[in-house]
Amino acid sequence: MEGKIIVTVVGKDAVGIIAKICTYLANNRVNVSDISQTITGGLFNMMMVVELPADDTKPFDELQRELAQVGEEIGVEVRCQRSEIFEMMHRV
Repeated sequence: MEGKIIVTVVGKDAVGIIAKICTYLANNRVNVSDISQTITGGLFNMMMVVELPADDTKPFDELQRELAQVGEEIGVEVRCQRSEIFEMMHRV
Protein backbone atom coordinates (compact mmCIF):
# COMPACT_ATOMS: atom_id res chain seq x y z
CA MET A 1 0.00 0.00 0.00
CA GLU A 2 1.66 3.16 -1.20
CA GLY A 3 0.81 6.45 0.47
CA LYS A 4 1.85 9.32 2.68
CA ILE A 5 1.61 9.01 6.43
CA ILE A 6 1.92 11.72 9.09
CA VAL A 7 3.97 10.57 12.08
CA THR A 8 3.95 12.71 15.22
CA VAL A 9 6.25 12.17 18.19
CA VAL A 10 5.76 13.99 21.50
CA GLY A 11 7.46 13.53 24.86
CA LYS A 12 10.29 14.51 27.15
CA ASP A 13 13.45 15.26 25.19
CA ALA A 14 16.16 12.58 25.27
CA VAL A 15 19.15 11.55 23.20
CA GLY A 16 18.35 9.27 20.27
CA ILE A 17 14.63 9.86 19.68
CA ILE A 18 15.03 10.82 16.03
CA ALA A 19 17.60 8.06 15.47
CA LYS A 20 15.36 5.36 16.93
CA ILE A 21 12.26 6.41 14.94
CA CYS A 22 14.21 6.86 11.69
CA THR A 23 16.01 3.53 12.11
CA TYR A 24 12.68 1.75 12.46
CA LEU A 25 11.35 3.53 9.36
CA ALA A 26 14.47 2.76 7.30
CA ASN A 27 14.40 -0.90 8.33
CA ASN A 28 10.84 -1.05 6.98
CA ARG A 29 11.66 0.76 3.72
CA VAL A 30 9.61 3.83 4.71
CA ASN A 31 11.00 7.04 3.22
CA VAL A 32 11.03 10.28 5.22
CA SER A 33 10.04 13.06 2.81
CA ASP A 34 9.73 15.91 5.35
CA ILE A 35 10.60 16.34 9.01
CA SER A 36 10.30 19.14 11.53
CA GLN A 37 11.12 19.05 15.20
CA THR A 38 11.25 21.45 18.09
CA ILE A 39 12.27 21.28 21.71
CA THR A 40 10.52 23.68 24.08
CA GLY A 41 11.05 23.61 27.80
CA GLY A 42 12.52 20.12 27.61
CA LEU A 43 9.57 18.76 25.62
CA PHE A 44 10.27 17.16 22.25
CA ASN A 45 7.81 17.55 19.36
CA MET A 46 8.38 16.11 15.89
CA MET A 47 6.20 15.79 12.82
CA MET A 48 7.24 13.73 9.83
CA VAL A 49 5.70 13.10 6.45
CA VAL A 50 6.71 9.61 5.37
CA GLU A 51 6.02 7.54 2.28
CA LEU A 52 5.20 3.86 2.40
CA PRO A 53 6.77 1.59 -0.23
CA ALA A 54 4.69 0.67 -3.28
CA ASP A 55 4.58 -3.02 -2.35
CA ASP A 56 2.63 -4.39 0.61
CA THR A 57 5.64 -5.06 2.80
CA LYS A 58 3.86 -4.11 6.01
CA PRO A 59 0.20 -3.16 6.56
CA PHE A 60 -0.46 0.36 7.89
CA ASP A 61 -2.03 -0.87 11.15
CA GLU A 62 1.03 -3.02 11.89
CA LEU A 63 3.37 -0.10 11.17
CA GLN A 64 1.21 2.10 13.41
CA ARG A 65 1.29 -0.42 16.27
CA GLU A 66 5.04 -1.07 16.00
CA LEU A 67 5.90 2.65 15.94
CA ALA A 68 3.77 3.13 19.06
CA GLN A 69 5.80 0.33 20.70
CA VAL A 70 9.08 1.98 19.68
CA GLY A 71 7.79 5.18 21.28
CA GLU A 72 6.91 3.38 24.51
CA GLU A 73 10.43 1.91 24.64
CA ILE A 74 12.01 5.36 24.47
CA GLY A 75 9.41 7.21 26.55
CA VAL A 76 7.56 9.21 23.89
CA GLU A 77 4.14 9.01 22.27
CA VAL A 78 4.16 8.15 18.56
CA ARG A 79 1.03 8.48 16.42
CA CYS A 80 0.51 7.73 12.75
CA GLN A 81 -2.29 8.93 10.50
CA ARG A 82 -2.86 8.65 6.80
CA SER A 83 -2.20 12.07 5.26
CA GLU A 84 -5.75 12.35 3.85
CA ILE A 85 -7.24 11.89 7.34
CA PHE A 86 -4.74 14.32 8.89
CA GLU A 87 -5.55 16.98 6.26
CA MET A 88 -9.31 16.58 6.73
CA MET A 89 -8.96 16.91 10.52
CA HIS A 90 -6.86 20.09 10.25
CA ARG A 91 -8.79 21.99 7.62
CA VAL A 92 -9.66 25.57 8.48
